[in-house]
Amino acid sequence: MRIFGTISIAVLAMAAAMPAWGQEQPAPKYSAKVPPSILTPDTVQTRIGTLKFFDGLPDEETVKKVYDNLDFVRGVEAFLSGMPAASVYAACKGFAAAGIKPNEGIGITEDLFDARSLLLTGNSTTVYVFSCLDLKDGPVVLEVPPNVLGPLDDAYFRFVTDIGQTGPDQGKGGKYVFVAADYTGAVPADGSFVIKSPTYSNLFFFRAFVQNGDIPAAVKGVKEKARIYPLSAAANPPEQKFVNTSGMQFNTIHANDFHFYEELDAVVQNEPADFVNPEMVGLFASIGIKKGKPFAPDERMKAILTDAVAVGNATARAILFASRDERSKFYPDRQWYTTFIGGSSEFADGAERLLDARTTFHYYATGITPAMAAAKPGTGSAYAVGARDSEGRYLDGGKTYKITLPAPIPAANFWSFTVYDGQTRSMLETDQKLAGLDSNQKDIKKNADGSVTVWFGPKAPAGQEGNWVQTMPGKGWNTLLRLYGPLEPWFDKTWKPGDFELVD
Repeated sequence: MRIFGTISIAVLAMAAAMPAWGQEQPAPKYSAKVPPSILTPDTVQTRIGTLKFFDGLPDEETVKKVYDNLDFVRGVEAFLSGMPAASVYAACKGFAAAGIKPNEGIGITEDLFDARSLLLTGNSTTVYVFSCLDLKDGPVVLEVPPNVLGPLDDAYFRFVTDIGQTGPDQGKGGKYVFVAADYTGAVPADGSFVIKSPTYSNLFFFRAFVQNGDIPAAVKGVKEKARIYPLSAAANPPEQKFVNTSGMQFNTIHANDFHFYEELDAVVQNEPADFVNPEMVGLFASIGIKKGKPFAPDERMKAILTDAVAVGNATARAILFASRDERSKFYPDRQWYTTFIGGSSEFADGAERLLDARTTFHYYATGITPAMAAAKPGTGSAYAVGARDSEGRYLDGGKTYKITLPAPIPAANFWSFTVYDGQTRSMLETDQKLAGLDSNQKDIKKNADGSVTVWFGPKAPAGQEGNWVQTMPGKGWNTLLRLYGPLEPWFDKTWKPGDFELVD
């Protein structure tokens, strides 16, 4: 009886999975041999709940669940994929709020950056010069002084050109004329570097090199030569306006709440319809961000996107601070990692786009150029991120750590540490103006063997004031170790920095 009962249950279960006509009538004359793998059961348990079907047709509740999930998933992906565009938008908007209008003003840190200005991984070791261009009304001229270095990126934070030492002027200075992709008018034939951008909005940063610690001289050199103006005004350029942003309080970082989608929409409305590829245009349109149409989500959609941006933000933070990509680690026995996985400023590995690598960089940093991704011995800069101590624990601003850089430190020019706020990824707000230190500071002490030990914590250990970087109790923090002019031991990894060791 038990065997008969078991067989009966099995037969009934098979019958339930069969098409309805198989239970009520003979198979049709023209019957396919249908693989079970292509059938949809009447009930399916999933992470979004129970989904129900009548012979493969979703019921009303299932339709609602899957569309809510689809809108949510696309909202998360729009955050991760739209981040570069929102980042440029936020930067240009922040500059404008500080009085640096596109095509008119040039920002300059005459007394260096500090934590009062919110900028992704800015630093206080050099004079920065920056502004935005708007090519919608025609070409824009940028006159570049000699002895500078930096990139110009488009509205999706794609590299357009370097300016300065790694650019066409090769550090000699010169005149650049930027034109939009749809521009068909005349351009100067006077030796200017004519550069075409796929977008109307563009952002540039360059640093002016400080010689012998003479910051005023570097500032003077920029003010004498740097100019920005519409090409239409080239015959009589207006007087250049410079804005000293040192000590100014302004924000250049994109939102991590629903406002993010409004920032993204502003970019879509301003730029050419094809400023990104059709797949991404379709992604943005799928959540209501479409050129020429108002972004006006209803109550349901706004609630979904509010949830999606929260998950998207958490995803970006996990990818940045807890990468599961082993290629991010510089050394198997150290906590240091890179934000340029694969060494490509386009986040490319052959035919593959490294999506998490793109998120890592754009959530953390501003300004992109091949010169950053693939520095060569003795030139450019190398960057290493530290966010955990030697035991793999996040760095805590209420605790004291020490770290030793073995001698000789492979930097032809100088090296530096800058500490960043875990929330803003901008310079950590402390009582130290530099939010870090660099090897140009005269009070840094070396150990007997030439190595340097640096201390991080709320208070300086006795006798270590010159080698101390302040952190704040109750705040998470991370740091960038920068090597300016990195040497071969950095590239072949025969030199490696120590990890952060917890002291108390």
